Amino acid sequence: MTDIPAKDGPPRAARRLTILVASRIDPTALAELGARHRIVEAWDADASQLPGLVRDCDAIIFRSGVQITADLMRAAPNLALLIRGGSGIDNLDLDYVTANDLKLVRLPGPGARAVAEMAFSMMLGLARQCLFADAEWRQGNWVKHRVQGHLLLGKTLGVVGAGNIGGVVGEMGAAWGMRVMGCVESPSPDRKTALAQRGITLTDFPDVLAEADFLSIHLPLNDATRGFIGDGELRAMKPTAFLINLARGGVVDEAALRNALVDGRILGAALDVHANEDDGAISPLADLPNTILTPHIGATTVDTQKVIGRQIVEAVEAFCGP
Repeated sequence: MTDIPAKDGPPRAARRLTILVASRIDPTALAELGARHRIVEAWDADASQLPGLVRDCDAIIFRSGVQITADLMRAAPNLALLIRGGSGIDNLDLDYVTANDLKLVRLPGPGARAVAEMAFSMMLGLARQCLFADAEWRQGNWVKHRVQGHLLLGKTLGVVGAGNIGGVVGEMGAAWGMRVMGCVESPSPDRKTALAQRGITLTDFPDVLAEADFLSIHLPLNDATRGFIGDGELRAMKPTAFLINLARGGVVDEAALRNALVDGRILGAALDVHANEDDGAISPLADLPNTILTPHIGATTVDTQKVIGRQIVEAVEAFCGP
């Protein structure tokens, strides 16, 4: 154990925490935490096992894919710190956190660029029919003259939720020569000016829906946004439009989206997030050729996870104090 000098008086022993790591984090960060604290590895644990594993813990580190419920936190009487390696907190009982004065540290910054780049990989994949062309050529079918590609240049990119991640997506769209329109929950003159400086025109949601050639969704999941993109919203889009969802699965009504894709009311869709993300689940869109489906990997790059890992270590040490 390392002694850290106090501001006044003799050195004191650094605080050692017991930490439940409920999601996978960068191995270097995990090793560094393990050298200073007791780590309880739980990223492969079943939900029923978590209350027993968390019992002696002072802190929980988590990402998406694990539910940090009130009952789980209640099972840890010493719990004082929660670190979310990312932005969304729809898998956390925030009311319990607030009522019990627990410290919550969110790390939304590093993942924004990774998710934004993923959005563009999806836009390009849809626009150039990459999955279809790849699958056909692997079967020996030379479909060069059946593939109809589209440029991003000159197209309208609609960003629903032009915040931390959506703002980066919009900025990248402007750099690609796209016309970028965005909407936010609480518009203001200052927000409009700030977004305009990044090449994003702030407008209202109906205009974004009606004019977007590519509609990119970046909303948190809560009671107000669950099913936010439903049948009515899909009918308001262009029949030549593509929908990209890297927010949360519940924001888009998947049944309505399937109907829109089957009926040709929109041209295609790419989803990194899904209403059901359990192992073994099959998306209701899985049989459609005009979709791209990935398993919630938007922020999962080696580079991003290294930065998040470093910030997790810093957050733990800051909590422990000098």
